[in-house]
Amino acid sequence: MTAYSMLVATHGTIGVVALGTFWAAAALRKGSPLHRRFGQVYLLAMLGILITAVPMAMVRYLQGQLYIAVFLGYLVAITANGVWAAWRAIRDKHDVVRYTGPVYVASGVLALLAGLGVLALGVRDGSPLFIGFSSIGLFIGYDTLKKRRHRQRLAARPRWWMIEHYSAMLGNGIATHVAFLAIGLPRLLPAADGVALHYFAWFGPLVAAVIAKVWLDRKHAPRKPVAASGTAIADGSSRPA
Repeated sequence: MTAYSMLVATHGTIGVVALGTFWAAAALRKGSPLHRRFGQVYLLAMLGILITAVPMAMVRYLQGQLYIAVFLGYLVAITANGVWAAWRAIRDKHDVVRYTGPVYVASGVLALLAGLGVLALGVRDGSPLFIGFSSIGLFIGYDTLKKRRHRQRLAARPRWWMIEHYSAMLGNGIATHVAFLAIGLPRLLPAADGVALHYFAWFGPLVAAVIAKVWLDRKHAPRKPVAASGTAIADGSSRPA
């Protein structure tokens, strides 16, 4: 067994842990001790994935497998942003300035540059997958830098840290499931590999995350105060004589 095959096996094993703990944390009551524990294990697993994916991408590039190398490097860039934001949003929920510090900005710049690189490669080679998927990195980079520039506006949002946390976790979920469906599943079930699976692997998790994001934003939106029943009560014209 070569060093690279051991690295791939380690990466895959950590990926299985990440996939399982992601859904365990998602299924448990938010804020409960078990939810926090599974979430912590998930983020640690994602850190392990990032660490092992960097040398894998370098090896693929040296082997001349440009698209696989770019794919892995791109996932590293957008996932690093999500892992940092998901962790720090909870830790810095009382300090938006600390949350949007140098590492936060650097992760946004990295995601933006990675998105531009994937877009350029997709346009050059006419790849709709790369062109479409580049939108994730471009949006993450833009959104991160926008929040840094207007961080006081971010702090003014009710429970901003919770929204930042679950938004980042959804982004991490995209990367986790794209990697599993595009790389892991074809190896487990070679017969399932094909064009349809590739498109679903790249865009299915993205669509699911967008739907989940809209639902969660509505669920956690600030409740509007209930208006008094009738204008007569509001202006006092219905007082008893």
